[in-house]
Amino acid sequence: MRAIVHRLPGDSSMLELTERDIPEPGSGELRVRVVVSGVNPTDWKSRRGTGTAAAAAGESVPNQDGAGIVDAVGEGIAGFAWGDRVWLAISAWQRPASGTAQEFTITLADRAFPLPDEVTFDVGASLGVPAVTAHRALTVSEDGPARLHPGALAGKTVLVAGGAGAVGHAAIQLARWAGATVITTVSSADKGALAEAAGAHHVVNYRETDAAERIRAIAPGGVDLVVEVAAGANAELDQAVTHERSTIASYGNDGGAPVTIDFGRAIMHNLRYQFVLIYTMGARAWAAAGEDVTAAARDGALVIGDGAGLPVHRYPLEQTAAAHDAVEAGTVGKVLIDVASR
Repeated sequence: MRAIVHRLPGDSSMLELTERDIPEPGSGELRVRVVVSGVNPTDWKSRRGTGTAAAAAGESVPNQDGAGIVDAVGEGIAGFAWGDRVWLAISAWQRPASGTAQEFTITLADRAFPLPDEVTFDVGASLGVPAVTAHRALTVSEDGPARLHPGALAGKTVLVAGGAGAVGHAAIQLARWAGATVITTVSSADKGALAEAAGAHHVVNYRETDAAERIRAIAPGGVDLVVEVAAGANAELDQAVTHERSTIASYGNDGGAPVTIDFGRAIMHNLRYQFVLIYTMGARAWAAAGEDVTAAARDGALVIGDGAGLPVHRYPLEQTAAAHDAVEAGTVGKVLIDVASR
């Protein structure tokens, strides 16, 4: 089979197309014929040897997420059979040979989830890290739901920072599906149009207006939950627009600014800062996210493409390096790699 590998950390020139033997699944594993591989920032960071999911020494196959068809089932597996359509999440976490930039991958069964027949492989490959991160951020509030479904966030107001990004896009769609009023912040009119297409009720361009003032005008009592990509840069804003017992769920710190907390206000409001990292969030949270994200996708709530606010950029397997470069350069939208013919 064809596979992309890298043996040393570094830039995208480390990636090479090679031939590997088709592996056999062991106990608790599935072999999946990968149709589409999804690329996330964690993938190029891993390849460079930085970030949370830094690659292990030796030969590694990049990319955590993907979608495909079950090709073989290992011992002890219930709930999957040959021919099942699946979406994959963090397939290569602590398993460097299990990335999705190859024609067949071996994944742990608990990192694979059913892909409904009405959901495309493109959407399936776009779930994984972004949608699971968004789900986790939306379900960690003390006064909020632990699961998402239509109506779960009814009456809640959610602020999504960076609504044009992949996680922001998923958070908007999941929150809207669950019944929340969704506000999002963006840095340009073009990104605002994407966030609106994703389903945000209110879009705030923080470069053109006083974001705190505008958000407070939309939600005078404050927002219930913030899904945050830039914890340091937005700390003052987040604390200014929340209320008693609100939660700021941060999955990133774009720009690396220190997170400064107004302790007096935070303690008086019983404000909760919840840090979100899906790799270590536990099996129960993973099972919940897998079921809820699958349900949202089945309902047509998680969609991609220009009309849905997340433009798609496609590459063939042999151009995986270019796909990584596009994500590293901050390309707006979802970068996908076509691995197998459909």
